[in-house]
Amino acid sequence: MVNLKKYNGVLKLFVIFLTLFFIISCSKQIYHVSKIEGKRIPITEKENQIPEIENFIKPFREHINKDLDSILAYCPETLDKASGEWQTTIGNLMADVTLKKGNIVFNAREKRNIDICLLNHGGIRSILPKGNVTARTAFEIMPFENSLVVVVLKEEQILELVDYFIATKKAHPIAGLTFTIDKNNQAKNILVQGKALNSETLYYVGTNDYLSNGGDNMNFFKKGVQKFDLDYKLRNILIDYFKEVDTIPVINDVRITVE
Repeated sequence: MVNLKKYNGVLKLFVIFLTLFFIISCSKQIYHVSKIEGKRIPITEKENQIPEIENFIKPFREHINKDLDSILAYCPETLDKASGEWQTTIGNLMADVTLKKGNIVFNAREKRNIDICLLNHGGIRSILPKGNVTARTAFEIMPFENSLVVVVLKEEQILELVDYFIATKKAHPIAGLTFTIDKNNQAKNILVQGKALNSETLYYVGTNDYLSNGGDNMNFFKKGVQKFDLDYKLRNILIDYFKEVDTIPVINDVRITVE
């Protein structure tokens, strides 16, 4: 007689095998990227331009250029950051404008005034040339996306700020603060908004977000009591100012004197 039990066991194993086989074969496959290839398609060089892409981009480019090249004001002479040792005409302008325009926003939000504005000499990336001034001019002077920040400093940090100014020997844009460098290379007659420093006073200093975090080794900003981000780009401050005036002033007043 045939032993059916034996065949039933084999049949069960066969069915189990087929079931597992189909489960594995139908499971989700996992793929891995082994190689990525790309090809650069230049669209700015005339000889390599693709007509379809150029036709699509052209109206946007023309619209942007029209906005950037619209005349906003007039500058009677070239303002250059290399024109002075401790302060420059373009630095004075930028610091004054930043303090003035930023103060409108800060006062509206916090009911307080900005006392000092300090920017960095290296942040000015171009001259303000004599002639018509446009939005493109502002982009050339300030190509970065830096925003205005107000940091609250004590007297001790203001003294560190002045020492930093003297040590770096650069014409960093400054407004609201004046002082004299004596024969020993020390600061004296330090005035904020025309008043002597006071240990009981908190000073509101406008700067950019990069410097407020200690950029350019301005570590005194990191010791600030409080910080306010006005979300107002320095470039937009310049553009807004250019729109308001007919002729750019040439600001030659002395803020740092040397004995």
